[in-house]
Amino acid sequence: MRNQEAARCLLCRNARCSAACPVHTDVPACQKLYRENKLNEAGKLLFDNNPLSAVTCQVCDWRRYCLGHCVLGIKGSPIRWYEIEQEISEQYLFSCHPEKAEPNGKRVAIVGAGPVGITAGIRLAEKGYTVTLYDDNDQVGGVLRYGIPPFRLDKKYCDEYERILNELGVRMIWNSKVDQYLTLSHLILQHDAVLLGVGATKQNALGITGEDRSSVLEAIAYLKNPSGYDLGKKVIVIGGGNVAMDACRTAVRSGCDTHVYYRKTYENMPANPREVEEARDDGVMFHDFKAPVEVKEHSVIFRDCENYQDENGRTKTRILDGTDEEVECDTLLVAAGETIDLSVFGKTMPQLNEYGYPIVNEGNMTSIRGVFVAGDFILGAKTVVEAVESTKTAVAGIEQYLG
Repeated sequence: MRNQEAARCLLCRNARCSAACPVHTDVPACQKLYRENKLNEAGKLLFDNNPLSAVTCQVCDWRRYCLGHCVLGIKGSPIRWYEIEQEISEQYLFSCHPEKAEPNGKRVAIVGAGPVGITAGIRLAEKGYTVTLYDDNDQVGGVLRYGIPPFRLDKKYCDEYERILNELGVRMIWNSKVDQYLTLSHLILQHDAVLLGVGATKQNALGITGEDRSSVLEAIAYLKNPSGYDLGKKVIVIGGGNVAMDACRTAVRSGCDTHVYYRKTYENMPANPREVEEARDDGVMFHDFKAPVEVKEHSVIFRDCENYQDENGRTKTRILDGTDEEVECDTLLVAAGETIDLSVFGKTMPQLNEYGYPIVNEGNMTSIRGVFVAGDFILGAKTVVEAVESTKTAVAGIEQYLG
């Protein structure tokens, strides 16, 4: 047993860490196997529950999930389960060859080769479904390969998942965007079920004057190919989410004087607190209670903000007039939130809820018969592990639908 942390684990019968985990990893069972040096059995247990275990243990917000709910953390030091999970999962991932059941004659199309596509592709192929994976990139990974920077997640993991999908016989069609040419209607005709898992890829606009200037870039596009952009000397990043943290940490590593401006406080930032701390350690400068109101040729006009309580007692933020400040910069990276792109549905639009997301049943099937969604199409721009859990629900829904 290389990691002595496992020896401290109490193997709780009703483990709080497992209950807090979005995919409900059976931490005590894995810890017990690890103590007995049964790493392969522990790895299979993790993989069967969460095929992306080798990834989620690296990019998760542990303080929010397992680490933050460990009973030992009440009066002392919580178990660093994520370290043990990484050791187990990595060893298993790079040596596993999942078995495939006999073909059951059912065909499933998956749109998006990110966390949803990888998870569903593996699970469905293992069960004997004929799976075709469509993606507008040319490799497996989605946000894992084209969004999360390599200093946070080595792309070797994406390569291993591509290997596994290939071994399971998943057909992968690259550079294929589902739009007016390759339509959802076409996929429905060619398959028994369709799963949409393309993620929240549509960048929210700032809605201010000058944001269409060439010096303004979408953070998502920048993260997809950082070496393809010359950001100049000073970079400003707008936003407080994980995309903003990835963008600022990538920019500062490129030698840029990098600043993050956010309209609320650090405590209000939706980003993983660990990522914010690491961005500060990297040398990124943070400025809170600042909202952009105009982009000029080589600068941005910011206005001060403040929090206040509305009539229902909720904390909101307002912009204060007469507080304009002009800040020079060479490039403005916008990471003001992402949303789903409904154009994937084309003319076959499902019923939507009040927030503009597809309405689904208990198995994640939309109002379009045989069309399922998972990940950001249900949750919004959430975490990888949450996407995995919603995918498990969709896979179960597909199985039930197809009998």
